[in-house]
Amino acid sequence: MNKKNLLAGSALAIAMATTVAMPAHAGDKEKCYGIAAAGQNDCANLSGSHSCSGQSTTEKSMEEWKLVAKGSCTKMGGLLKTAAKEKYEASKRSKS
Repeated sequence: MNKKNLLAGSALAIAMATTVAMPAHAGDKEKCYGIAAAGQNDCANLSGSHSCSGQSTTEKSMEEWKLVAKGSCTKMGGLLKTAAKEKYEASKRSKS
């Protein structure tokens, strides 16, 4: 296999692996903000300071989320995206 084919195959494999960001049953799940332990978030945060899972550095940060069963987020003490974003924006304004 020449280098060009190897590079194309590698790029295709990476693209296929990264396009499956949510589980097949994502309709049964929702993003729950404020419940993730440090290093246990599922993906990018509200502030945009990182874009990958496992990069949170603070316990239960309102910016970070975990994918949970639909309807269970608030029972776990978390917030759905709209409420989390409002709380995050309010905290930014109060620090200014």
